[in-house]
Amino acid sequence: MTAKSNGLHRSLANSPPCPPTAARVEGDAEGTGLSTRRTCSNQDDTSSEQRREAPLDGGENSSASAFQGRQALARIVRLVLVLRDWASRSLHEEQQRPDPFLERFQGPELQTVAASAGNNLEDEETEEENKKKKWQTFVVDPAGDWYYRWLAVIAVPVFYNWCLLVARACFSDLQKTYVVLWLLLDYISDSIYIGDIVIRLCTGFLEQGLLVRDPKKLRDNYIHTLQFKLDVLSILPTDLAYFAVGLHCPELRFNRLLHFSRMFEFFDRTETRTSHPNIFRISNLVLYILVIIHWNACIYYAISKAIGFGEDTWVYPNITDPEYGYLTREYVYCLYWSTLTLTTIGETPPPVRDEEYLFVIFDFLIGVLIFATIVGNVGSMISNMNATRAEFQAKVDAIKHYMQFRKVSKDMETKVIKWFDYLWTNKKAVDEREVLKNLPDKLRAEIAINVHLETLKKVRIFQDCEAGLLVELVLKLRPQVFSPGDYICRKGDIGKEMYIIKEGKLAVVADDGMTQYALLTAGGCFGEISILNIKGSKMGNRRTANIRSLGYSDLFCLSKEDLMEAVTEYPDAKKVLEDRGREILIKEGLLDESAAEASMEGMSTEEKLDRLALNLDTLHTRFGRLLTEYNDDQMKLKQRITVLESKIMQQDLEDYFSDSSDSLLED
Repeated sequence: MTAKSNGLHRSLANSPPCPPTAARVEGDAEGTGLSTRRTCSNQDDTSSEQRREAPLDGGENSSASAFQGRQALARIVRLVLVLRDWASRSLHEEQQRPDPFLERFQGPELQTVAASAGNNLEDEETEEENKKKKWQTFVVDPAGDWYYRWLAVIAVPVFYNWCLLVARACFSDLQKTYVVLWLLLDYISDSIYIGDIVIRLCTGFLEQGLLVRDPKKLRDNYIHTLQFKLDVLSILPTDLAYFAVGLHCPELRFNRLLHFSRMFEFFDRTETRTSHPNIFRISNLVLYILVIIHWNACIYYAISKAIGFGEDTWVYPNITDPEYGYLTREYVYCLYWSTLTLTTIGETPPPVRDEEYLFVIFDFLIGVLIFATIVGNVGSMISNMNATRAEFQAKVDAIKHYMQFRKVSKDMETKVIKWFDYLWTNKKAVDEREVLKNLPDKLRAEIAINVHLETLKKVRIFQDCEAGLLVELVLKLRPQVFSPGDYICRKGDIGKEMYIIKEGKLAVVADDGMTQYALLTAGGCFGEISILNIKGSKMGNRRTANIRSLGYSDLFCLSKEDLMEAVTEYPDAKKVLEDRGREILIKEGLLDESAAEASMEGMSTEEKLDRLALNLDTLHTRFGRLLTEYNDDQMKLKQRITVLESKIMQQDLEDYFSDSSDSLLED
């Protein structure tokens, strides 16, 4: 009986391990690896149940308990391995797959970089070395989000020092009441100042368009600037003098005000990044004015303290009066006096002493400058905010004046005004070409593709065209808006443009304008037949259908000259357009095939050679692209096979050690 039990133990212990699934080879999903482990665990549970059923008499209880202990240990080891694999996979962030339309537009080079960036099949040792090198050459990109967030952090202690240091130095009650809080905040701000100097030493800069990462160059670039000297002065431990004069002399920390440049830099970056720059400029201006009024109030209180409270009618009243003897009233009174003075409103007690006259004169001059600054800045901001509306309204007024002068009918005038209202309500009154004219063609094309991505993805001719052609076509598109009932084209008209529907619905109608043959929606294109000059077309370059707008329709227009200029260097795209046009003409019976064949036969030898050369160039380009993709796929496959082999070897080692431990326990 014991022999049978031992044989059963050996057969179960030597059972082959669960094979790794295809999902584990690809490394695509974490849950698949866990489910595979669970399957193995379930099989182990079933085996353990069979093992527990094997012993039938009491003499084998000890071996059964030992066997259960070994199985529990094996399951714990497998659980630890599963958790380790899951944790290592979870450390790698899953990169979102880019849109295939944008991925094709980026080109093969960028696709290869993106694919290699998303490939997480590197060895652990290489990753650790890269991390060490990264920390050794830690460089902060001044154009990155991390740097901007740090500016937001360092701006807080700078603003704290600029507002509260002066107030604490002038209002002694404020300093004495919260002395512990001020000490805590002061040394927190000092630690942030020191951290900012360290960050500045690691902040990169551009040299010949590239970010410099050499630590020595970064240090030299910062140390030899005036700002470095100011930063060092701002962290000098002048508050050590507290041991001599006491804790209630915050003016010893006035050197902390020299770190002001970081706050201004944060404001500049925010103004560049925000989507509402005018609102931010107004808020920033108000903040500066409030800080000036706050400083002036503190100085007024300090002058009153130096002269003596209640000595004359101009200074702050005597603090022995309960009405004026508490901190809140002191600050509010001084702030009120400062606001009245700097806004040139007046209505304050006149000065009595010469030093009081000089201070009031200086305040009046500052107030005049502040008032002029407010009026000028607010006026320019409001005019900038309404510039688009004013320009649009000027166009509408000019059209209205023209229609009244030419005695246009009321129906037509109403239609034109409604068209303008639709443009303004749907934010289509801005000329996109005028706004983006200062950008290079590459950036303009990327913006246009991202803005109109949903429409361009639906256009059939853009699905198969090359990235270069897509750039040229997008830059040549002109937006047009049609009112309800407008004819975009009529049958028999000379075709000079093709259209792409961005938004709205169009109907292909009969000559009576009522019978609808088809409905065109967003992403559809039409009009290319009449501008391609397809050989054998019975209509020539004339429109083959009536197309009418059912509501307000937003279309992209591409002229014949622009299309021909674009497709000259891309014969494949031109062939796709011509083939599609022939299919439509054949379907409608408007293609004379004999004339088309005669035109092909009538081609000269030189034209045939040119077409053959273009086809060969196209094949060469496609072959090179295919070869590049093949090499990339082969490299990825080799990496995956290497990872699979390492995992199989690891699994075999685990099974070997598990079997060895089982045999040792049995012995």
